[in-house]
Amino acid sequence: MKSKKGLTLALTLTTLTLFLSGCVQTTKSGKPYGFVYDYLARPGQAVMQWLSQILGNNYGWAIIGLTVIVRLVLLPMMISQQRKSTYQQEKMSAVKPQMQKIQARQKAATTQEEKAAISNEMMQLYKENGISMTGGIGCLPLLIQLPVFSALYYAIRFSPELQSATFMGISLGKSSLLLAILAFLSYLAQGYLSMIGLPDDQKKQMRMMLVMSPIMILFVSMSAPAGLGLYFFVGGLFACLQTLIINFFRPRIRREVEAELKKHPIKTPTPAPVAQAKPVNATESDATPKPRNYTPGKGRNAGKQQRHHRN
Repeated sequence: MKSKKGLTLALTLTTLTLFLSGCVQTTKSGKPYGFVYDYLARPGQAVMQWLSQILGNNYGWAIIGLTVIVRLVLLPMMISQQRKSTYQQEKMSAVKPQMQKIQARQKAATTQEEKAAISNEMMQLYKENGISMTGGIGCLPLLIQLPVFSALYYAIRFSPELQSATFMGISLGKSSLLLAILAFLSYLAQGYLSMIGLPDDQKKQMRMMLVMSPIMILFVSMSAPAGLGLYFFVGGLFACLQTLIINFFRPRIRREVEAELKKHPIKTPTPAPVAQAKPVNATESDATPKPRNYTPGKGRNAGKQQRHHRN
């Protein structure tokens, strides 16, 4: 399960990197062109200018306004996904005793056949009890935001107005270590809030994954214009808000899991039979099936052998 989570995160980071690196081409004179610029960056510049006019001709507040709009649109989806993840976590806690027994048998296994059979039994335990191998974690909200990241990144990079704009004394067209750190801390706080109320064993499993996301945000923000760092910072605050909402409803989710387990108790899969290894001293002749009334020395050539012996 951990490897699948790591693979999902790696694919997400790779996609983000592709969106934010070299997607816009420029002419010899430096004029940008291409699909990403025409259909993402230019509309992004128009939205930024429109929001800036509404919010006092301030591009910093325009970026904050855009962040609020995007996060409000995604908030129901993200709360629903995080609720599903919490539901899966509670069910995983319910099957913990059975899982510990299977893991103990897996450690004691001495052959590859036994280990493969026990691994299959572990997957069956999850499957029969309706538990997702990924824990209900998905990257759809982040993938939906990728066009927004790209539009904002290139809108700032190729817009003279946004390049020269400042917010609270910070140039939005240049990288800002302060905003990168604030974005990192906001997502780190969200990770901490998401672990409140979880068992210690689940905290150990989630700790590494929850630290990797803020670190990724930190490195992207440090190398991108400060406007993108501002977007991440405000987005991190919204992530904290949605996590607090989930924590508020966590007791209800636990009651739902308990009610479901009363109706449908935990199913323990039947241990799979393990093929017995062939004895080391067994020979091919021993393994060959013998006739029902077989007697040594009385085969087809037994008479010839006996006459030869008498001569």
